[in-house]
Formats: sequence, structure tokens, C-alpha cells
Amino acid sequence: MQWIPRIQKALDDDRLCLYAQKIVPLDSNQGDAGFAELLVRLIDENNSEVLPSAFMPAAERFGLMATVDRWVVNKSLQMYSAGAMDFAMITINLSGQSLSDPDFLDYLVEKINRADVNPYQLCFEVTETAAIGNLANAIRLITTVKNLGCRFALDDFGSGLSSFTYLKSLPVDFLKIEGSFVRDMDADPVDRAMVESINSIGKVMGISTIAEFVESEAVVQYLREIGVDYGQGYALGRPRRIDSRAGGE
Repeated sequence: MQWIPRIQKALDDDRLCLYAQKIVPLDSNQGDAGFAELLVRLIDENNSEVLPSAFMPAAERFGLMATVDRWVVNKSLQMYSAGAMDFAMITINLSGQSLSDPDFLDYLVEKINRADVNPYQLCFEVTETAAIGNLANAIRLITTVKNLGCRFALDDFGSGLSSFTYLKSLPVDFLKIEGSFVRDMDADPVDRAMVESINSIGKVMGISTIAEFVESEAVVQYLREIGVDYGQGYALGRPRRIDSRAGGE
């Protein structure tokens, strides 16, 4: 409960900040520079940064995530349009609350249309559980932003029991493989089989795959052998803060 006024005050005072973490192509021969996922952190009253794991659960529980999402969308597009990030594409996370907010899609479309950026350089992502929990709204949002030229990613894929059943209904461009399968796949044959299965389904459907939580060179090598398209994690690059005075590197 104590987080609610703190989050609201941070929003009112524009005390959130953006970080970017690179999403790296695993095949160095494909001539792809990769792109980056934008992450949000809160600046507290003492000017210290607060990780999402500390304040996001409260924002989700008490209905503030759609407001946080609007801040992230607005700030991301402002900074990307102004050249503060030099990535070929950025991905922006959307919450389940934004999917169920009847006004959010109109807000998102307006911001995309007003941004001085090629829509193809924008990718939005939602978690698998949020998409399945708001399936009709998710399909509508994904279809709408893709019609504008943007791309879409399904995050944490494999965490739900009905992943493959719902995937055929969601016209996404990227599958982000659930990190709990990726992290220890070099030591756990079951995890590796899960990653292989998700990657195979993605390939059949023409969807690019992204492995999350890539934290060792051994995992990077396994992912390359399997043929996963992209990796994201500490072994490939840590999140770095971006602001209006600094580039994405």
C-alpha cells in the first residue's frame, strides 16, 4: 500500500527513467544489428533508482500499470524521435491492464501516428499470460498496430499450459522464449528440449525467436546450435540507462 502514493508522485513528477537492453542476433553472418528492449525504473525521493520488481507488483495490484505504460510509450517515442537512441528498433512492454483499458489503444495509435519515426522500427510486446487473459483485446491491439507498420512480440512464451493452442490466434512477429527454460539449458536436457520445441514451432510459423535470460557462453553456444534467432541477457549485454543527452549505446 505504501507504494501507491510513491508511484503516483513519481508519475506526477516525471521521476521514471528508461533503460535499454540489447537483443542480439545469434547468427553473426546474417548482417543484423539487432535491437533493444526498453525497461522502466523509478527514481525515488532520495534520487535512488528502484528496480521494477520492487514497484511493479503494487502498480499491477492497484491498477496503475496502464498509467505507467502510457508514460513509457510517450517517453520512449519522444526520445526515439529525438535521436536519443540509435537502435534499429525498440521494443516497448505493455501490461495486461493496458490490453483491458478501453482507451489505451486509441492513445497508442495517436502517439505512434504523431511520432517522427518509421513505425517498422517500433515493436510492442505483451506476456503470453496477459495476451491469453485478454485474447480478444490482444488480437485487436496487435492487428491494429501491425496495420500501422509496427511489429509485435509475445513475451515469456512457454509459461502457460495452452501456449501452442493460442499462438495460432496471435499474429506476432517474435516469440520470446520463457527465460526459466533458457537459463540452465546447458545443464538440463528437459529445458533444452523445451527451447528446441518452441524454436521449431516459431520457424514453422515464420516467427523469429528470442531467448531470454542468456547468462553464460555455454547457453549462447547451445542456442546457436538449435538455431534460435536472437538472445537477450547478461552474457550478451546488461541494461543501460538512456536519457535525452545520451545515445542507446
